[in-house]
Amino acid sequence: MIDIRLIRENPELVKENIRKKFQDEKLALVDEVRKLDEEYRALRTKADELRSQRNTMSKQIGALMSQGKKEEAEEVKATVKKIGDEITECEEKEPQLEEQIRERMLVIPNIIDASVPVGKDDSENVEIEQFGTKRTFDFDIPYHTDIMEALDGIDLDSARKTSGNGFYYLTGDIARLHSAILAYARDYMVNKGFTYCIPPFMIRSEVVTGVMSFKEMENMMYKIEGEDLYLIGTSEHSMIGRFIDTINDEAKLPLTLTSYSPCFRKEVGAHGIEERGVYRIHQFEKQEMIVICKPEESMDWYNKMWRYSVDLFLSMNIPVRTLECCSGDLADLKVKSCDVEAWSPRQQKYFEVCSCSNLGDAQSRRLKIRVKGAEGNYLPHTLNNTVVAPPRMLIAFLENNYNQDGSIDIPEVLQPYMGGQKKIEKK
Repeated sequence: MIDIRLIRENPELVKENIRKKFQDEKLALVDEVRKLDEEYRALRTKADELRSQRNTMSKQIGALMSQGKKEEAEEVKATVKKIGDEITECEEKEPQLEEQIRERMLVIPNIIDASVPVGKDDSENVEIEQFGTKRTFDFDIPYHTDIMEALDGIDLDSARKTSGNGFYYLTGDIARLHSAILAYARDYMVNKGFTYCIPPFMIRSEVVTGVMSFKEMENMMYKIEGEDLYLIGTSEHSMIGRFIDTINDEAKLPLTLTSYSPCFRKEVGAHGIEERGVYRIHQFEKQEMIVICKPEESMDWYNKMWRYSVDLFLSMNIPVRTLECCSGDLADLKVKSCDVEAWSPRQQKYFEVCSCSNLGDAQSRRLKIRVKGAEGNYLPHTLNNTVVAPPRMLIAFLENNYNQDGSIDIPEVLQPYMGGQKKIEKK
């Protein structure tokens, strides 16, 4: 959510930002907010003037009564009551206008950074850089679930019976590898100075609307029937929600946190949920990184965070690239975002495994997260990035560490988490 002062002082900037995101249907919201805001401020001014008038006249009543001017005092009392009724009317209308303004402000997209390329959708995202050496294979690499099934590592058919499409059972060494990657990612971030957290896996609606756009919410979140609770789609939602309505000490910034959680996603509109694989699924586990920092430091942290993911994947023999998200592909709260994509030697293309985002002060404004600085309170910036999200990233891991005999090499960094095991082989 943007600062309403932008709409008051520079509505054309806000409209141009909407055009860059190809959301012209939202242009009218800017004028609606301006009109409602003017009405709201005029109403508050009127109410303040009426309160001042009532206070002055109330004092007159006592003076008139002490002078024995009862009739005049009663007339003033009647006027004071009438003023009180007008104040009540104003006070009843104020929250209605506030809510109408907030409803519209929640839909108006955040101001994107000037460096973001303008484009309609993800097809116009821009490659920034490639990292790592692509391994050359002189044999065919099987589909990822065929690799896992050959190693007795996955059971999709049973999961379909118990839960439906988009679920899985991981077993044996593949399940152990899954956990090993998460444990390695956790320690990797702790060694970078991040504090490890395990958050609640369900959050209330006020947190949901504070951390994401309505479109994302509808497409992602599972609602707990009969309760004001949602299953988290990523631990970032719960982690940022932890600071709702707080005033934080500036000396403690930046807050650098890394969190583990299961994630639950409806994947509405996603293609491939019926596919025999684990690329798009309803349930997975993830290690996330979250930073809350001073506004002037957020871009530096943004660049550090995506680089952490790049280096992590390279340490597991997985070549990656970074892809700048264009304006039309940015979620409404994001100022700037890039994807880290892993190389698939089987498909001879990259696919997304991490997403790094700078959200500016949008989440802080929605959730009333403040920092106490030397010159008063201000809104910090929030950022998030995927560390790893198996089992999707297992696709890249298995393909890039695959051997012709069907075995999987375990990179040196993961061997301590696999009990010293150097290969996964057919039993």
